[in-house]
This record gives sequence, C-alpha cells and structure tokens, in this order.
Amino acid sequence: MKKLLIILLLPLATQAQTLEVCMQSAERNYPLIKKYDLISKTKELTLSNIQKGWLPLVSVSAQTSYQSAVTEWPSQMKAMYQQMGLEMQGLKKEQYRVGIDVQQTIYDGGSIRSKQDVSRLENDVQIEQTRVSLYEVRHRVTQLYFSVLLLDQQLQLYRDRETLLLKNEDKLDKLFRHGAAAECDWKAVRAERLMASQAVVNIETQRKSLARTLAEFCGMEYVSPQIPSHRVRQPSIGSQDFVSLSHPQMRFFDARLSLADAQERSLGIAIRPHVTLFASGYYGYPGYNMFEDMIQRHGTLNGMVGLRLTWNISGLYTLKNDRAQINTNRQRIEIERDLFLFNSRLDIMKHDADIERFRAQLQTDDEIITLRKAVRIASESKLDHGIIVASDLVRDINQESAACIARATHEIEMWEAIYQKMITTNEDITH
Repeated sequence: MKKLLIILLLPLATQAQTLEVCMQSAERNYPLIKKYDLISKTKELTLSNIQKGWLPLVSVSAQTSYQSAVTEWPSQMKAMYQQMGLEMQGLKKEQYRVGIDVQQTIYDGGSIRSKQDVSRLENDVQIEQTRVSLYEVRHRVTQLYFSVLLLDQQLQLYRDRETLLLKNEDKLDKLFRHGAAAECDWKAVRAERLMASQAVVNIETQRKSLARTLAEFCGMEYVSPQIPSHRVRQPSIGSQDFVSLSHPQMRFFDARLSLADAQERSLGIAIRPHVTLFASGYYGYPGYNMFEDMIQRHGTLNGMVGLRLTWNISGLYTLKNDRAQINTNRQRIEIERDLFLFNSRLDIMKHDADIERFRAQLQTDDEIITLRKAVRIASESKLDHGIIVASDLVRDINQESAACIARATHEIEMWEAIYQKMITTNEDITH
C-alpha cells in the first residue's frame, strides 16, 4: 500500500512549477509576510484608542490635609456674634475631600479625525514598505529560477555529449581491436568522454544546491522549473519604457506623500479651540459655602457643571517651521521617486538591449547547430573509413556541443531578461 501511494504521489512531487507559481509561493513563505497581520492589528488598536477621545474623561480623587492657618472670622466679629449667642469658630485646620471630575469634549476642531487620518496613512506607509520588500523577492526568485533552468539545459546537453562520445569510444575500441585504428585515438576519445562525465557531475552538484535554495525560498519540498511557454506575451522592444503606477515602489511614494499632506493639515487643526463640558463634585470639608462650614464644621456634598473653552495658541510659534519641515520631507520623497524612475528606465533599457541581442543570436543559433551537426556526422563517417584522426572528431563534437549550449544559454537568458523587465515595470506575468 505504501509503495502504491509513493508511485501515485511521485508525478505530483516532480511536476514542473511555473515562475509565477514560485513567485507567489515565495511571497507567502517569506517571513516578512507575517508583518502584514501585525500592522493590521496595530492599526485597529491605534484607531480604537484615538476614537476613545470622544469618551468622557473621568478622574477620582481623595485628599486629606492639615493646614497651619485657615480662614477665620475677625476677632471683633466673633465677639459681636458671641454677644448674640452664636459661636463662630471658623474653618477647621483638618480638611478632607473625596471627589470626581468629568470632562466631555463637545468640539475638538477636528483633532480626533485628523489623528485617525494620520494614523491610517502611517499604517498604509508601513504596508507599502513591506510590499516593496516582498516585491524584491521576485527578482531573487527569478534569478534562481532561470539559473536552475539553465543548469538543467546544460546538464542535458552534457549528457548528450557524453553519450555521443561514448558511442564513438565504443566504435574506436572495435576498430582498434581489428587493427583499423590507433590506440591513441581511442584513448583521446575516452579521455574526452571522462571529462564530459566530470562536467555532468559538477553541474548536477551546482543544480542540486541552487534548486535547494529555490525550494527553500518557495517553501516547497521540490522545485522543477520549466521553460516558459511561447504563448506568454513577449513585450516588444520599447513597448513599455515606464514603470506602472501600481508598482509597489510607486505606491510607497504615493503613500508617503499622502501622509505628508495629512500631517500638514493636522498642523492647522491642532491650533483650533476646544470646547468641553465639565462636571465636578465631591464630598468633604470645607465645601463651597465656606460661611456655612465655619459654623457647621462637617462634610457636605458639593458640585458644579459648566462649559470650558480652551485655545492653545503656542502651536503658532512653530507652525511656519513645521510646515517648512513637512514640505522639505515632501521634496525629498519626490526626489527619491524621480531617482527610482530614472534607475528603472536604465534597467528597462538594459533589458531591452539584452532581449534584442538574444533574439538576434537565436536567429542564427539553429543554423549554426545544423551546420556543426552536419560536420560532426561527416567526421564520424570519415572515422569509419579511417581518413580522419580522433582529435579532429573530438573537436567537431565539442564544437557542436558548444553551439547547443550557446543556444540554450541565449534562450534562457532571453526569458530571464523578459521577466526581469516585466518585474521592473510591474507588468502582469501571465501564462
């Protein structure tokens, strides 16, 4: 049963993955993706705390004290009241109170809403910055993907070369045994075949290492790249020499500029007056009616309600400088955006030049391979008739192999340049 399960799952494990699938898997697997949830949770908590600014501010206090002096009746008045039969002792030096104060904002000049806007935009900046970092993963995955794919092509071609040399080695061995070929010719072909075997082992080792790195990036057990289908829309040279506005880096710049605008608006809002409704009450001694407390000398309930207007104009002192600082920051962001667009245009020009060069080379690669193959076949025929030495045959085999490797390299590098351009411009990668 276990063997049957392994046989059924093997095709799925070795199924080739497209570059788009690898990119999506790499972005999901990259540790930085966890930062999205943290940013979202922080945003919710921050906005909730800011919104609570509309809730009443409540404070409870308790106090007891002993004073060295208190408000007292003048001695003449005390004497006069005593003649009338009233004992006017004045306030006690021991005083206490237990109270509560409540403040409710009625008008804040838009301060709470402004803080919420700034907080949202700050979170947007963090999200876009995270997306920029994740987008860079695409370049790294693309490089690894096509490096593995190139080694796959080279590995197959070197194996074909090894097989071809082995065939001619066996042929020379038979000719040598019948006295129709020199032993040195057989040894020369055998040595070349062993060198090809070494190259195969070396490429397999490199391929295993790069494939393991790519699989680790993508969070997969195994990655088998495939050459992109010719159905993929290939951009013509110069078809798009600009960066899409939806590029994560462009959205990052836009988010930072929006944040700067919100911060500038908040400066004017911060100096607006605030209106609050307040209520205060306490039980203690003395109360508001001090004359009564001078006579009764016991705790009473006291309270008041009212409206309060506060206008903190100290922000006007630094308003001009604060606006200048935000404007300087905005100019710095615009310079960074211009620099990014400039470098991106240079990258696109390089990709276009590479694509054009590889396409031109591919147009003659097939013809070169056909000619090299014909020469090699002719050399093998001459060897059968004993009119060519083995060194010439080895040379022709190597030249054909080199032509095949050059064509495979040009094709893989062309596809890599195409995809790198699409990533640079943020074009959709469709298969």
